[in-house]
Amino acid sequence: MNFHSSAASPRTFRHAHPVVALALACLTACAAAHAQTADIKAADAKPDTETYQTIYLTNLTQQIEFNDVLADLHNMLPKVRLFGISSQNAISIRATPEDMQIAQKIISDLDHGKRLYRLTYTLNESDSGKRTGAQTFTMIVASGGKTTFKQGARVPVVTGVNGDKASGTQVQYMDIGLNIEASADGYTDGLHLRSKVEQTNVADEKSGVGAQDPIVHQTVLDDTSTLTPGKSLILGSLDVPGTTRRQEIEVVADLVK
Repeated sequence: MNFHSSAASPRTFRHAHPVVALALACLTACAAAHAQTADIKAADAKPDTETYQTIYLTNLTQQIEFNDVLADLHNMLPKVRLFGISSQNAISIRATPEDMQIAQKIISDLDHGKRLYRLTYTLNESDSGKRTGAQTFTMIVASGGKTTFKQGARVPVVTGVNGDKASGTQVQYMDIGLNIEASADGYTDGLHLRSKVEQTNVADEKSGVGAQDPIVHQTVLDDTSTLTPGKSLILGSLDVPGTTRRQEIEVVADLVK
């Protein structure tokens, strides 16, 4: 007896087993649909849940300071959504929890009260080389701000005539005496101080321009220095206009808060 065997071709197999072919097709379609659904869910899913918060600034009140805080947040956290409400002095933030913590830390570091310094200027006076006395002036200045002190009189100066002499004259007033301007920028261990000390007085002689025009003597010291709180510094000395007196200017800064 002779036995003959032969392998069935794929074509013969598919034709011979339609149920198996249908099952394979169903499995392939289900797998494709599952993969597509997984891709859609992955695209829609967010890596982190965002949170929202509005933070109010309590110490910074100037518009330029408010803008600086916003710019710092934008530069440090470029993916965070920020909106500044200057009328409320507030910043609304939408970010991931991690970025929100960083934003809170940045604002806390920047939103602090300005340092206040007590400046004491001492004008040590001498006449013909002999010590005659001292004058002390005290003022408070904030870091980044300016304070002006004036002591003296206002002298009228005729600047013109209104039509004719009967209708009156035009008068302006000039500050005569001592004028001190101080600007401070504080840093960790000290401050940068700009001091302008001006001494003026009216001379006894008259101006040749007009009988009522005074001659004013003026001496100005304009100095920029670096101070350590609690340590005095000699800024310079000046001659008092119209006299033989001389003044040495000394300043000391103390941190108030």
